[in-house]
Amino acid sequence: MRRGEGGIRTLGSLLGYGALAKRCFRPLSHLTKFNRGWEYRRELSIANFNCQLIKSGMISEEEARSRILEKISPLQERAVPLASALDCFAARDYLARLPLPAFANSAMDGYAVVASSCKKGRRLHVIGEQPAGPDRNLRLGGGEAVRIFTGAPIPQGADAIVMQEDVTRDGNDISVNVDVEPGEFVRRRGCDLAEGQMILAKGDRISAAKLAVMASQGFPDVIVGGKITAAVISTGDELVKPGEELQAGQIYDSNSVLLDALLRRCGVSATTVEHCRDDSQALNAAITRGIRNNVLIISGGVSVGKHDLVKQSLVQSGAKIEIWRVAVKPGKPFLFGNAGECFAFGLPGNPVSAFVTFLQFVRPAILRMMGATNLDLPEVPATLTIDLTNDGDRPHYFRGRLEHGRFTPVGRQESHALFGLSRSNALLRVPPNRSLKAGDIIAVQLWD
Repeated sequence: MRRGEGGIRTLGSLLGYGALAKRCFRPLSHLTKFNRGWEYRRELSIANFNCQLIKSGMISEEEARSRILEKISPLQERAVPLASALDCFAARDYLARLPLPAFANSAMDGYAVVASSCKKGRRLHVIGEQPAGPDRNLRLGGGEAVRIFTGAPIPQGADAIVMQEDVTRDGNDISVNVDVEPGEFVRRRGCDLAEGQMILAKGDRISAAKLAVMASQGFPDVIVGGKITAAVISTGDELVKPGEELQAGQIYDSNSVLLDALLRRCGVSATTVEHCRDDSQALNAAITRGIRNNVLIISGGVSVGKHDLVKQSLVQSGAKIEIWRVAVKPGKPFLFGNAGECFAFGLPGNPVSAFVTFLQFVRPAILRMMGATNLDLPEVPATLTIDLTNDGDRPHYFRGRLEHGRFTPVGRQESHALFGLSRSNALLRVPPNRSLKAGDIIAVQLWD
């Protein structure tokens, strides 16, 4: 066995960490270039954290996410009608075919006039009417007016609209009760959108408003990212389907409902959601069914206990395990691999751990498969309302409530504490061995 400085090469090659191992075990002489104080302590803290990861066999959450996304590619694009495209992701750029408005039109019900001949007290003769719809090609001159309605094309010669509330009608004449300026209540052609302007970029999530813009340009359908199929398996002899009678030592299966709902929030409908007891044969059969999908999510059974059978069953089903155990709290026993075209995610059985690992690792992968370019949860600044400390050796995602720009942790910050999670709407990531003070400006991730 080859030996490097302090065993670096041996340890790095065994664990597959390379540069991380070298950074962890490099001689401390490099620290002499720093002044005493924060820089020195920060370097030692990073080195200690990296050493702990190597010794424990865990990888950082950044590396886990990077390795997952390296494996994921967008699925085959498809054309869907606009009515079916909500919350899909555009697979190509779309440019405006028409300006908006496509023609100058009235912003009000009233009268089209020539502003220069329309002073307060002036009497005008009404020569016709232009409703919204086909252009009647009316033309007017000074001293004349045309009755007009919102959205109707502006008659030739007119350069302003006077609201119907600002005139007095007398037969075929009107008296103007206000001064009128050129351009008043006229929507100019292209003032909202220019022809050739980008209306939808590749990777954009298609919102209701974007659908409306696409429709305004005459697009009957849109090319979007591929449609994902997914299966959810919850494991554990202790789990009972909601509605059934509980026996001593049993709990209701909440993870199936949680993960199915999180998938739907991503725009994916699970093809199957099933529970599997802690039995190798039953689990192998469920996994065999599940890997027919693009995504398989399994909750529970991914740790190191006697009844944690997921990793072994996945391997027996032909899966290659890429990641097992990530330095994150809650959620350390996280697993990722693939069986052919199916990507498998093993999430911890505790509901908060399953929730956090889904948002941090599964959600970005699903969005990448759907063709999204922005894979991150929305992040906003907030003011922390209480002192907060993470004295552990893993980054900790605190659950809390963001209201009026202020973030307050909610409930017990433990992996089983489902009620506290239900009252939260944001996550705060606190690095290892870090303390925050009330009043600090922080960045929180929003999910709800």
